[in-house]
Amino acid sequence: MSGGSSRPSYVSYQSAGAALHAPTILVFDSGLGGLSVFRELARARPDARFVYAADDAGFPYGRLGETELVGRVLSVMEALIARLAPDAVVIACNTASTLVLPALRARYSIPFVGTVPAIKPACEGSVTKQVSVLATPGTVKRDYTQALIRDFAGACQVTLVGSLRLASIAEAAMAGEEVSDADIAAEIAPAFVREGKARTDTVVLACTHYPLILERLQRNAPWPVRWIDPAAAIARRLSSLIGPVAFAASPAPLRLFSTATPLDAALIERIVGRKARAGEVLSPVPLEA
Repeated sequence: MSGGSSRPSYVSYQSAGAALHAPTILVFDSGLGGLSVFRELARARPDARFVYAADDAGFPYGRLGETELVGRVLSVMEALIARLAPDAVVIACNTASTLVLPALRARYSIPFVGTVPAIKPACEGSVTKQVSVLATPGTVKRDYTQALIRDFAGACQVTLVGSLRLASIAEAAMAGEEVSDADIAAEIAPAFVREGKARTDTVVLACTHYPLILERLQRNAPWPVRWIDPAAAIARRLSSLIGPVAFAASPAPLRLFSTATPLDAALIERIVGRKARAGEVLSPVPLEA
């Protein structure tokens, strides 16, 4: 679907008297992290049919250069949109959202909802004015992230922490592999800062993998903090774009796609509490240069 195509079908069911339409929502990430966003989307949109797609062949995105990441996401998204014709797409990945959203919105007329560091609400609610952003190296170095700090940090001191391993640790933990508390503690330690009598009181979870292991993060934190997960705000944004829930329906099974290894439906069901179909692998996707 090109930028000059007609308005997408999600508009039709917002209109008075329009036939009821169950919107198809594509949720996209490099791995399992986007499931933390899907859980909130599913609560907010019981009328929707959801597809979860993981570009596991490219995981983790935080290690990719900007040109490679843009080309990869555009190529995989082209294959997914051609296959699924979604009414809206949620890019449930901070690393991709902070870089690729403009190119996606220029290419397609369907709405894209991104996931970006929740710096504004974090700084607005901080008492000590010491906020940390726990992210991936890719998200930390983005101009977009720096602009959020410049525009919304105000009097807050914002510490950016680009963990090299935490997304992979979360992925392993969700798959049932043993992950040590020591490894988690080491990855989150730089997010806990003391300056005189002030210390970090708010940590932004700027990678969708991290909320999946929130209990482990809380247990291994040097002191209690407020953890900011943007998933609920993303769900509200999606609903504002596709309109109110039109009808009640029994949740349809979650469709699963990946680019390397089929996603484990039983594992996904355990994480999100929703029936899932057997995972499908996209045909080899030619990557854009």
